[in-house]
Amino acid sequence: MGTAGAPRRIVITGWGAVTPLGLTVEETWSAMLRGCSGIAELTTVDTTGLTVRIGGEVRGFNPEDYMPRTVSRRLDSFAQYAVGAAQQAVEHAKFTIGPDEADRVGVLIGSGYGAANYNQQVAHVVRDRSPRAVSPFSQVTGAIDSAVGEVTMRIGAQGPSRAQSTACATGTDSIGEAARWIRYGIADVVVAGGAESCLNRADLAGSANARALSTRNDDPTRASRPFDAARDGFVMSSGAGVLVLEELEHALRRGVPILAEVSGYGSTSDAYHLTAPHPEAIGARKAMRLALEDAGVDSSDVDYINAHGTSTPIGDEREVYAIRSVLGARASAVPVSSTKSMTGHMLGAGGAVEAIVCALAMRDSVVPPTVNLDDPLDAEMNFVPNVAQEHEVRVAVSNSFGFGGHNAVLVLSAWEH
Repeated sequence: MGTAGAPRRIVITGWGAVTPLGLTVEETWSAMLRGCSGIAELTTVDTTGLTVRIGGEVRGFNPEDYMPRTVSRRLDSFAQYAVGAAQQAVEHAKFTIGPDEADRVGVLIGSGYGAANYNQQVAHVVRDRSPRAVSPFSQVTGAIDSAVGEVTMRIGAQGPSRAQSTACATGTDSIGEAARWIRYGIADVVVAGGAESCLNRADLAGSANARALSTRNDDPTRASRPFDAARDGFVMSSGAGVLVLEELEHALRRGVPILAEVSGYGSTSDAYHLTAPHPEAIGARKAMRLALEDAGVDSSDVDYINAHGTSTPIGDEREVYAIRSVLGARASAVPVSSTKSMTGHMLGAGGAVEAIVCALAMRDSVVPPTVNLDDPLDAEMNFVPNVAQEHEVRVAVSNSFGFGGHNAVLVLSAWEH
């Protein structure tokens, strides 16, 4: 509890991102506002025999900008991206852990697939060489918490640390759960977000065989087309997004700029199907309502929704149904855009990057577009087609709905001085 028994409030004081659109938050945001696409033919994967040959690769990332070679060489690329984004976020927040507060600083960074590339390489080493050739660090490096462990050591955080995985809802859940740590007094500062790097033959093949991916190999920049009638699946991408969440009074004492407030969070499970959302979007609707209730705002207060919007035929349709159910008559007046049209689907990192996008929309009074939207599935909705729109945003909703029936929603509010 905060002053005079009031609930502890959670604010964002720093952010970092590594995406197919750029190696920082500002690079990524600038590209989004221009409607750029980060989707291209894959260059780091042998796509021979694969039905999908496109994706959102991170280009130009040098892990040694953030860690020594002795560290980067033992980390999977998902963990490298996480460390880079976390270091950006901590530096952006101007945060250095004081001698008496290390145990009040936590780290919560999730991933959908974890060290997928590294673990597949280890399997190849055992098969092609011998068990003795496997690194003694393999169990640590191959674990989903490898990124978290590295970040805690690099910044000196001695509070709670955790990695979690809720598929495509991971980044949003990580931020929401980290906010709860602060709200309930478990920590004063949490470095939170998500990271992903699973562009490899096995994971591309599996997702393609599930008919979840777009097969527009001949036109990659137009392959991800959320809410468009011609959408045919999502595009797998890599990246990371990390925020510094801070208890309000702690941030005010430090005198740092407050970027936005994490005011609400809701999460549910469909308990319906491994990959398909509930036909009536029961879980998605409930998560949105829980997040709004947690924030103490009404659906009439919502100014912008960053949609999950993956570009799948069923998923997009049911998300629109959920939004209409929650917003009612206002649904067609509220801008709803999917930045996955430009980044592709960064899976466990997507929700974290999209939370940052919501805060940037508040900062700049502009909402990013949904590109490749030529024939909207709902003509009355404002999906911000193809071009960014100037729009004042005081309350933003970020939706994330994942395989396994995971639903997570954040409500961010503009900071009121």
